[in-house]
Amino acid sequence: MEFMIYHNPRCSKSRATLQVLEDNGINPQVFHYLKTPPDHQQLDSILRGLDKEPRELLRKNGPEYPELDIDNPSLGRDHLIEIMIAHPCLIERPIVLAGDRIVIGRPPESVLELLN
Repeated sequence: MEFMIYHNPRCSKSRATLQVLEDNGINPQVFHYLKTPPDHQQLDSILRGLDKEPRELLRKNGPEYPELDIDNPSLGRDHLIEIMIAHPCLIERPIVLAGDRIVIGRPPESVLELLN
């Protein structure tokens, strides 16, 4: 099974999640999503795999969140996905995919469920 991680090397949780995978013999394909964000279809697929709506995968503590008026209830799913693609720093991280299974590495040990 191929493992992939949407990774931010500056994030301690992302680094720790990658380390958990490597410590368990997994060498995932690493996507530096800040440089190359997922496209609309990929992000929509990730959200569906996580059974989450875009607002549930948004980081609310950065300056972009209030600046972009993301709390505006009139913003629909597709619009929020486009905002996440345009501002990938808003995407919660890390995201790990293993086949059709997806988890967020918070806490990093949560990726261990993908190994079973």
